[in-house]
Amino acid sequence: MECVIYEKKNRIAYITLNRPRALNALDRQLNTALWKVWADFSRDDSLEVAILTGAGRAFCSGADLNTVIPRWEKAGAADLRQNIRTGIGGGITRGQHWLRKPVIAAVNGIAVGGGFELALACDIRVMADDALFGVFEVRYGLHQGDGGIVRLAAIAGMGTALDLTLTGREVDAAEAYRLGLASRVVPGENLMATAEKYAAMIMGNGRRAVRSAKETILDTMGRSLDDALRIETVNAYSCLGDFTPE
Repeated sequence: MECVIYEKKNRIAYITLNRPRALNALDRQLNTALWKVWADFSRDDSLEVAILTGAGRAFCSGADLNTVIPRWEKAGAADLRQNIRTGIGGGITRGQHWLRKPVIAAVNGIAVGGGFELALACDIRVMADDALFGVFEVRYGLHQGDGGIVRLAAIAGMGTALDLTLTGREVDAAEAYRLGLASRVVPGENLMATAEKYAAMIMGNGRRAVRSAKETILDTMGRSLDDALRIETVNAYSCLGDFTPE
């Protein structure tokens, strides 16, 4: 059985984590497969948006602790340096995080630990009403190391990042929406259709403008106001002329 299902339809890449018996936990095989998927999605000019979800009753339960913890308990400095280049989720959290095309997370079931980090690395999160987030790493003597702290603070603010990270508590879909961690919360049966509606809205806009806007948002984070304004104006005015109404 393939650990990732990768389908292309109507300019959308459908990416499904496919380890349902392990609640789609991220092991080395799944991370390697996802790396290839994200690289192909980036190169394929026929694709404009990706929708990421999980098979079965979970989005992603995080790193596969049976393989990850033993690996890092025995890791040396060279292993740590190599890890900087790759991250988890096939590099979407770190390594291929400069992906210019939008990615929508259709969060079904739990997205905890590394699964929460994976969802945060997506650009838009749509949640089923029974889904939940959680920084579960702290329950195992770890904390986020693949963009979870950085993105959580950027998306929801330092107070929320401290709250969720230090407590390791569950966050249901209603609270996730209130905290700005989810764009929409819908019944599970409407999850994929809602994600596709977001994809359609994105694809109805100028392709170059969408990609430039995402790049600009990522590139201006943490910069001084003057630097951010310079980047915004250069990027905005250089993408003019791309839009042709359909």
